[in-house]
Amino acid sequence: MAKEPEGQLIDQLIADKVLSTPQIIDAFRKVSRHLFVTPQFKADAHINTPLPIGFGQTISQPLTVALMLEALQVEPGQRVLDVGAGSGWTAALLAELVGSTGSVVALERIPQLRQQAEANVRAAGYAKIAFHTADGAQGWADGAPFDRIHVAAAAHHEIPPALKEQLAIGGRLVVPVGQETQDVVVVVRETETSYHETRHPGFQFVPLIEGPLT
Repeated sequence: MAKEPEGQLIDQLIADKVLSTPQIIDAFRKVSRHLFVTPQFKADAHINTPLPIGFGQTISQPLTVALMLEALQVEPGQRVLDVGAGSGWTAALLAELVGSTGSVVALERIPQLRQQAEANVRAAGYAKIAFHTADGAQGWADGAPFDRIHVAAAAHHEIPPALKEQLAIGGRLVVPVGQETQDVVVVVRETETSYHETRHPGFQFVPLIEGPLT
């Protein structure tokens, strides 16, 4: 029997060596993107492209999410911060990866999107994700330190210092940085004062909006 289109997309990401970690592949198969797109784009959920979710924001391209999760390498039991939750798809994938012993805090500065993301993840069966309306560049100090931090919007010039400060020693942060096009930067905190960065160029994200909530 032929696979559903979303399954075919995942198979293609595996064939293209974008997805390679078994746990991440399993998460992609369990957490359907179809549940997190707006009604008018349900038929396009399996297409490997960003899709609008309102308020000038998008649900990210599956390839990009796969690359970022492969770089993040979330493990069961970890504490994870998701900055720029959007429609909640990546937060649900992260919740699947941390399992019942881990935790996910998801930040979204647009209240209507936060409400929709929370409704989406609840409908998908992920009741333990903690959502907050907040300035993502400031992170979430009340939940720090985090073992992993995922950022779905691009910082203009530099990695927000608060996110680096809220990373646990040995922890990993994945964040796009740049304006017209961005590098995806993988940051590993080695000690209290030292970090190691690896950059992967050639991406495009919506901008990370910084500053007080309006």
